[in-house]
Amino acid sequence: MKKEERQIQIQKMLNSTGTVTVSEIVNALCVSDMTVRRDLAEMAEQGILIRTHGGAQRVLGEDNGLERSHQEKKHLQEAEKTAIAKTAADFIPDGETIFLGLGTTMELLAGCLRHRTMRIVTNSLPVFEILRFCKTVDLLLVGGEYRSITGAFVGMTSVQAIQNMRFAKIFISANGIVGNNVYTYSEAEGEVQKTALNNANRKYLVTDASKFGRYDFYEFCKVSDFDHVITDAGVDENTLQQLRSLSDVIIAS
Repeated sequence: MKKEERQIQIQKMLNSTGTVTVSEIVNALCVSDMTVRRDLAEMAEQGILIRTHGGAQRVLGEDNGLERSHQEKKHLQEAEKTAIAKTAADFIPDGETIFLGLGTTMELLAGCLRHRTMRIVTNSLPVFEILRFCKTVDLLLVGGEYRSITGAFVGMTSVQAIQNMRFAKIFISANGIVGNNVYTYSEAEGEVQKTALNNANRKYLVTDASKFGRYDFYEFCKVSDFDHVITDAGVDENTLQQLRSLSDVIIAS
């Protein structure tokens, strides 16, 4: 089992029980005691967990493995997200067909495009609401099963609709990015975004620095799948070097 896979499983165990011992991880993952201790030390250094005698405990505060609501996310890293959205908008000329994914950064990007002339496809109800009265935007909301916590339409209906579409560019965000792996909370949301990514000519990962070094439940794509990563100056130098080995990185001012 690869290191990243082990650490995802460790985090799932923590999210389920709150605490876990080294021996429990050894038995669950069939790896050595030394391997588990190295993983726990690395995850503690990244702030993913708190190291305890003989094991680890979940970090208290923040989301504790629970999915934040749309309203909670709106008030996090607002200045950084605004700068990122404005930078992303500069890469979209009039006349293009683009896909906008989920999240508050995508909503800020939608706000930057209200007076532009283009076609915008989205499965995000909040993005749709921002753009619905714009006369110059040809707007398409992809339907499906509705997830009220994020305002997303998901499921097979969404996937099948997107399979028949092509986009000049796609802009999506993520809940977590570790190494080359990009994560979201929901498998259903991840599958819709993966389908849209496969149908886009140019791909943009648009995310603030707080998402790096954080896991979430479902890995739906790789950083290396993207032509560009747009983020803010809060990314540490080691992470930045790794990102630049995987994709073109653009720092929003």
